[in-house]
Amino acid sequence: MGRKVTVATCALNQWALDFEGNFQRILKSVQIAKGKGARYRLGPELEICGYGCWDHYHESDTLLHSLQVLAALLDSPVTQDIICDVGMPIMHRNVRYNCRVIFLNRKILLIRPKMALANEGNYRELRWFTPWTRSRQTEEYVLPRMLQDLTKQKTVPFGDVVLATQDTCVGSEICEELWTPRSPHIDMGLDGVEIITNASGSHHVLRKAHTRVDLVTMATSKNGGIYLLANQKGCDGDRLYYDGCAMIAMNGSIFAQGTQFSLDDVEVLTATLDLEDVRSYKAEISSRNLEATRVSPYRRVTVDFALSVSEDLLEPVSEPMEWTYHRPEEEISLGPACWLWDFLRRSKQAGFFLPLSGGVDSAASACIVYSMCCLVCDAVKSGNQQVLTDVQNLVDESSYTPQDPRGPGWPSQRLWALSVR
Repeated sequence: MGRKVTVATCALNQWALDFEGNFQRILKSVQIAKGKGARYRLGPELEICGYGCWDHYHESDTLLHSLQVLAALLDSPVTQDIICDVGMPIMHRNVRYNCRVIFLNRKILLIRPKMALANEGNYRELRWFTPWTRSRQTEEYVLPRMLQDLTKQKTVPFGDVVLATQDTCVGSEICEELWTPRSPHIDMGLDGVEIITNASGSHHVLRKAHTRVDLVTMATSKNGGIYLLANQKGCDGDRLYYDGCAMIAMNGSIFAQGTQFSLDDVEVLTATLDLEDVRSYKAEISSRNLEATRVSPYRRVTVDFALSVSEDLLEPVSEPMEWTYHRPEEEISLGPACWLWDFLRRSKQAGFFLPLSGGVDSAASACIVYSMCCLVCDAVKSGNQQVLTDVQNLVDESSYTPQDPRGPGWPSQRLWALSVR
């Protein structure tokens, strides 16, 4: 048995309450991950129901339909022979939690509830969820009958727990937990967890990619280990834009970078990494090892499955890379443009009406709309069938293919209208 593992993380454009569409995008991401040889697939926060459900989280139907999607994922042949880590709301003992559900081959391995909720600025998670506050403690979650019949399990571990495979140990963080002063990855890494996953619903703010990269690389630099970050992308029906930026890091370096402004609904990153690099890196940090002898242990849920496979079946080990950042001007142009496109196709409107007064505000708005048109044309040229289908639905013309955002291939009566006043 080798020591090299291939892991996958995703950026998905999940729509609030679009259970069928979200299910299909999750399945597609798993299929891509397996096709690249991954044995562990991580998805974004609350990917089954969509992050921006707001007060629909209070409705029992949201919980029910999320469970139905989970059942369909468990039963699908696509999700077999790969550990799948998906996000959804779960009611446990009449308390609603934001959870990760980790499963393999029609068996739920564990449910890990979020422990630190985002509740400032644009976030109101405490309105809908309760944080799990019992560090390193677990309970037994009684599965609904629809899942019992499928998995042949009555209960599964629920709480602050980590997953031990045959060859390594995996721990979960959820979005805000990476940003807190005492992130769970610190004690998990000290307790021998070698792979940390983080499922996020993190919106775009100017230069936020810098902060994410700094947090992830610093986490793995001080403590060693592999870190996977997944994120939501798209507007999700709100005024915010979730900008993807999935990444994979190890021992303070980036090994895979996802796009920040993309019209692709499904993006999957993989990296093949050597666990021996993690172990030798950790063992060389004397101060870290002293702390490790004092840390309280986590309960480990064991699974008879290995993330590493025969060396002959693996891709070459991934190489570290430098993160490529957008300039501020590019972020200002691309972020709002992506939001405009997502809002337009989801609302199914005929286009935008853009009055031009000649001032700086209207000129900037026109530039952002033009940036949107450029993104759409580029996506179509690169073969993005979903974008082409969305364009044809918007203009109600199945044979239409946009060619140039400026010229006759993009007439004013179609995706955007100009009115000079």
